Amino acid sequence: MIRKKKKTYKMRGSRHCGGGCAKKRKGAGHRGGRGNAGSGKEKKQKYTWFLKYEPNHLGKHGFKRNLGLRKSKSAVNLRYLNDNLEKLLEEGVAFKEKNNIIVDVSKLGISKVLSEGKLTKKFSVRADEFSEKAKMKLEKIGGKAIVGESNV
Repeated sequence: MIRKKKKTYKMRGSRHCGGGCAKKRKGAGHRGGRGNAGSGKEKKQKYTWFLKYEPNHLGKHGFKRNLGLRKSKSAVNLRYLNDNLEKLLEEGVAFKEKNNIIVDVSKLGISKVLSEGKLTKKFSVRADEFSEKAKMKLEKIGGKAIVGESNV
């Protein structure tokens, strides 16, 4: 007669047929614990098994925010704008309006203006954000801190 199932599979639950003493065979201790047990203090017990079959199971894996949600603000200092005013006018980043020069930093791909540096020239800046000190410095020399999108 041909067997449809292996004999060992058929005899798994019986009291005899391999497995030793029935008392010792009752609990999960006979098979080395339930689930992933045994990978704690006596690390070697299941460590090699995990390395082979579940390589990303062991160790911390942390948290990474979705790239689409990450926002890194690019910033520029007033010193750079003051020193490169003529260059920015040539490139079309800055333009003259009456007797005032307006620098649109959003054309440079910059969203925030910071206050570092001394201002020697009078000009206004258009940006999404300003630091408080940058606003004060611009107003002190007679310029303006224009918040918002560019219309040009």
